[in-house]
Amino acid sequence: MGLPIIVVGAGGRMGKTICDLVLDNPDMDLVGMVERPEYQPRVAPVDCVVSDDFESVVDTCPENLVVIDFSNPQNSLHTAEVCAKEGISLVIGTTGFSQEEQADLASYARKTRLFWSPNMSVGVSVLQKILPLLVKDLGPDYDVDIAEIHHHNKKDAPSGTALRLGECVAEARGWDLATVRTSGRDGIIGPRPKEEIGIMALRGGSVVGVHTVYFMGEGECIEVTHRAESRANFARGALRAAEWLSKQEAGRLYTMKDMFQEA
Repeated sequence: MGLPIIVVGAGGRMGKTICDLVLDNPDMDLVGMVERPEYQPRVAPVDCVVSDDFESVVDTCPENLVVIDFSNPQNSLHTAEVCAKEGISLVIGTTGFSQEEQADLASYARKTRLFWSPNMSVGVSVLQKILPLLVKDLGPDYDVDIAEIHHHNKKDAPSGTALRLGECVAEARGWDLATVRTSGRDGIIGPRPKEEIGIMALRGGSVVGVHTVYFMGEGECIEVTHRAESRANFARGALRAAEWLSKQEAGRLYTMKDMFQEA
């Protein structure tokens, strides 16, 4: 038997993609799907439990499983609470967590193996390593803004990925992103403050995800862009995280950075 996987949010765009990839993976077994009745898959694999009650799905599934949750902050926190209580490994790809909710995730991670990333893309993980180098080499005279584009059904703005990229830039400059971030400019706003990072959100169509970081200096502009062309990219990252997490120890909140540092 392969690594048992439960997918929370199985009826959503990402959830469906993850389920399909798990089914195609000979080293994994889809043993549970969690989704509201109106969004539950009409056809589920044999021996795969489908319910809107996460606890009941967990109770019927094998031990040593990994849960993958791409749902919403409130639901993902409930999933994390149950997994911490039961000692179940959990990979979360949900975005939109507040600072307080992120602190709650960290507290649950002390009790079980927990992995969270607002973006499971390999390319975005590499981008997070590159940005501090650009900040350092270009120096303080370059202004930095970030623009992100997503489909019209995305609920949170700015995206979790854009905020994480903003944190990379802010940390490299010794700033607190919450203090220097602006996500709207309108009217007579005056000169740009020296310590400011703009993070702007565009919404429309079926765009999977585009993130561009602008370094704007005197006489030149450097643009670094990541374009997600398919949700399968994020789903593959989530499965990679699930396999990696199953071999780790509990005690801290793991991220893509941890996984790639080890690799």
